Amino acid sequence: MNDTRSQQPESGNIRRVNQGPLPEMVYCPPTGIPTILHEDDHFVIVDKQSGLLTVPGIAPEKKDCLRSRIEDLFPLATGPITCHRLDMSTSGVMILTLDPNTHRNLSRQFEQRKVQKRYVALLEGHLEHDEGTINCPMRKDMDVRPLMLVDYIQGKPSVTHYTVLARETFEGNPVTRVEFEPHTGRTHQLRVHAAHPLITTVGEDTMGTNDPAETAGLGAPIVGDEMYNPNAQDTTTRLMLHASMLTIYHPITGKQMTFKAPIPF
Repeated sequence: MNDTRSQQPESGNIRRVNQGPLPEMVYCPPTGIPTILHEDDHFVIVDKQSGLLTVPGIAPEKKDCLRSRIEDLFPLATGPITCHRLDMSTSGVMILTLDPNTHRNLSRQFEQRKVQKRYVALLEGHLEHDEGTINCPMRKDMDVRPLMLVDYIQGKPSVTHYTVLARETFEGNPVTRVEFEPHTGRTHQLRVHAAHPLITTVGEDTMGTNDPAETAGLGAPIVGDEMYNPNAQDTTTRLMLHASMLTIYHPITGKQMTFKAPIPF
């Protein structure tokens, strides 16, 4: 089936958070060496800065990235090095491998969902509920790249649990500080799950009904999200999304290890 807007309108089983076009993005990565949280002979854990690509982009000016900086710091590292990613605008805990065997082991842990991840975010407005689970199946939006959309027929399962940590203000506006626990690892999953409105499994607006079959987004974009908040005016505010915790099993010893990065906002 061809994926075009004329054939797949904004109703029924397909919903877009942002219709596009996207704002112009100028890549100005932060300077300095990423903070090293842990290192051994097999992998290194860093606190990635917001604004830094995980891997190189296509354009020459996007060659500077976390992977290239780690390669400079660890010139003896071999293999693909990156076994997972964070969005350019997202900060926080990342693991980079230093040899092919470690890369295979940790990549398998991510694929088999043995890795535990936690994120902290600021969402626009005050959420009504203190916790819940978001279940919005997602796929690539072929018309507005690199965005994702919610597709209740062809989308891949995408599940996130959220817990409210505090209801506060940011620059004079109400925001909710939440902890996200993603159970799947789709591209832009947390951004879409936060911004996506209340939609049922058949794509109809629920307006906050208590239908137990409801699968809904929060209708509260992450502060600073230039991709999924078309009403955002201030493009200088960073994306308020931070990978705060990562738990893995050491590829050699099998010991469970947890790494945390301080919340920067």
